[in-house]
Amino acid sequence: MSLTLDHIVIRVQNLEQTIADFTTLGFTVQRGGTHADGATHNALIGFEDGSYVELIAFLRDAPEHRWWDADQRIGDGFVDFALLPQSVASTISAARERGLFYDGPLAGGRVRPDGERLEWQIGKPSSADLPFLCGDLTPRRLRVAEGDVRDHANGARGVVNITLAVNDLNASLARYRALLGEPSVQRAPLPGYDVALAILPLGTTTLTLASPGRHSRGATEGLAADLQRHLALRGEGVFAVALDTYADSTARLLERALAHDAVIELVAGSSTHRVQ
Repeated sequence: MSLTLDHIVIRVQNLEQTIADFTTLGFTVQRGGTHADGATHNALIGFEDGSYVELIAFLRDAPEHRWWDADQRIGDGFVDFALLPQSVASTISAARERGLFYDGPLAGGRVRPDGERLEWQIGKPSSADLPFLCGDLTPRRLRVAEGDVRDHANGARGVVNITLAVNDLNASLARYRALLGEPSVQRAPLPGYDVALAILPLGTTTLTLASPGRHSRGATEGLAADLQRHLALRGEGVFAVALDTYADSTARLLERALAHDAVIELVAGSSTHRVQ
């Protein structure tokens, strides 16, 4: 059963400021609306490949919410990503047969600024290194707008790679195999950095699991140290994202302050993108 990237989530404190900042970075940002539970509202950055980045902020205290940060200790940045299944229920059932538990299907939805009501189902994983599932009940084009809103001044057209920070590479790989159904996996050390990597295909996107090695504990600089700091502060999850751009676009690391502490790099002409 094929699963592709649906979207990546960046939680922020101030949605209006975030919309302005990502517009400054060259993205076309759409206002998404308020979610059905009234706890959050969002804005979307949609891509030509059918995926998108969700910018989300809380409207009220929501200690029951997966992304709630009660004391604002962590601040803005990546908090999650979602895969798009053909059927949330079937995907959850297949994962359970392989020994992996997902909670759901659970009802979700939001009301767009134009009054259009959207509905979907989600599946929640049992560990933070895994994505949640998000499958539409209303037409997906209502949730993920098509047309000119997918054009960006900076040339971004899709997600080519998501890198996840994980504590235990072998344990995370076992969970991903149960979710994805024995995907092909490339494993490799990163010489000189004491970081172990595993790369999995996810449609036209790749997913890189990165775990710091035992010898890097106590390091203060380098990739392993960055991974350790991320794991200590934010826990397992999205560490960095690479966006595909047109070949004549400028490859660059986006200014982290404007990206609200999300590490996002534009990579020129690096993938064959899909259109949904």
